[in-house]
Amino acid sequence: MDRGPVEGSSRAAGRVEESAAWHLTERCLAATPEDGARGMFFQGVVGVVGFVQGEAAAAKCLAASGLKELNPAELYPVTRFLAMSAEATRLLKPQLGDWAQSLRYIGTQATVDFLASMFGRDLMQAAGRNPRKMLHHIVENYRVAVSYGERGVLWTGDHSARFVMRRDFMPAPYHEGVLQAALEAVGAQDIQVHGRQLSLLDTEYDVSW
Repeated sequence: MDRGPVEGSSRAAGRVEESAAWHLTERCLAATPEDGARGMFFQGVVGVVGFVQGEAAAAKCLAASGLKELNPAELYPVTRFLAMSAEATRLLKPQLGDWAQSLRYIGTQATVDFLASMFGRDLMQAAGRNPRKMLHHIVENYRVAVSYGERGVLWTGDHSARFVMRRDFMPAPYHEGVLQAALEAVGAQDIQVHGRQLSLLDTEYDVSW
């Protein structure tokens, strides 16, 4: 039996589902010209795609941002980062399984890159090997890394917390990767990070270790 139309409909449905999950257009419309993210995060996305899919895919990823070159310390419009990240999830999906896992992977690399920067080295020194200090100080460092949003930590136990983000443009899976990598960097074990999308730009994460 010819199943071509059915398979085609399935692929189209998958694209619609992914687009709905991302809400990319709505996120871009919610941004203002003052909302920016540093170039190091753009470089991290390009690097991830290049590592997994090769140089041609990395070039597509960069082209999606509308930028030709990147300065790691410069703030670029978050709408460009959203466009780049959406293209990256499309390119990474065949290897990583779905858009959410691709976003987690990108978020993990974003943290690795940030912690290797001059901003991140200060964070690591302040946090030492203490997961609680890391979560506390990462709130302040978000203000250095991006120009939008508010973050806070509510402690729910000696080894657990609720990390709250308001007016942040990336979907929850991205920051699951961010928080996982940040805690791993200070030696935390048995890390669990579960995000909930409260609204388009508001999320909270239950974190434990």
